Amino acid sequence: MKITEKKETDVTILVLEGRLDSITSPDAEKQLMAILDKGARKLLLDASGIVYISSAGLRVLLTVTKKINSLGGKIVLSRLGPQVQGIIELAGFTSFLPVFKTTEEALKTLA
Repeated sequence: MKITEKKETDVTILVLEGRLDSITSPDAEKQLMAILDKGARKLLLDASGIVYISSAGLRVLLTVTKKINSLGGKIVLSRLGPQVQGIIELAGFTSFLPVFKTTEEALKTLA
């Protein structure tokens, strides 16, 4: 799992690439939590590069969402591939983790 960080005003955009599974999840969670520890409070996860997500990957998303919500921040997902979007929807994550087709739409929500 590769995570690339970009800034757009006060929004931290994280481009996720690869598999988010039991092997990559611990490191991905550490990286995401470190970004929150540095003060990021508006996260946009660009998931266009995620080719697979497992239950371990879903747990990372849940953990990060809970943490940023407890800090008064906000997190959104954008550009999900069809397979990953199906898993996110099936798991019921869209009830607490907003999903957007484009980065632009997601940025407007975080503005």
